[in-house]
Amino acid sequence: MSRFRGPRLKVTRRLGDLPGLTRKTARRAYPPGQHGQGRRKRSEYAVRLEEKQKLRFNYGVTERQLIRYVKKARRVQGSTGQVILQLLEMRLDNTVFRLGMAPTIPAARQLVNHGHVTINGKVLDIPSYQIRPGDVIAVRDRDASKKLVEANLEYPGLANLPNHLEFDKAKLTAKVNGTIEREWVALNINELLVVEYYSRKV
Repeated sequence: MSRFRGPRLKVTRRLGDLPGLTRKTARRAYPPGQHGQGRRKRSEYAVRLEEKQKLRFNYGVTERQLIRYVKKARRVQGSTGQVILQLLEMRLDNTVFRLGMAPTIPAARQLVNHGHVTINGKVLDIPSYQIRPGDVIAVRDRDASKKLVEANLEYPGLANLPNHLEFDKAKLTAKVNGTIEREWVALNINELLVVEYYSRKV
């Protein structure tokens, strides 16, 4: 199952703020469940698992997909943790979200799935597509697509546009100028713990 369909606020109460998953804020600050308000002594494994779960739920990927990204990141030169974040950030659904075309990553995935987005002039309905420097992302040239995106742009999920993207709101087109840098990743996460989690498993 590729998508999480359960209560999103329950996840954010347990894992903290996940800007890609939901814009809502929970009324209760403590974790969900019968012992949510009790003190928890977390093991090292639990801490690493939690960081990994942040990635899964924020970017809306399955465990299998995440393992694939980890394996791919290991083959690339540089910090494995940062490469994993870059691969996830450079997904088409996340990029549509970062441009403000959709309020959350699940909403951006739906936008892509329904054929509202084009890459280099062609309709692409694959949310996991890895965008590359030089790609041009645009809203499909039809009224329904434009109205939907224009409505979303009035209330973007995140205020700041990453420096690797440039966006023309009048034409509803964006250009990818490079790869996202670590400081522009909106998710509060320690990626080294994710790498440590998978070092024993993959």
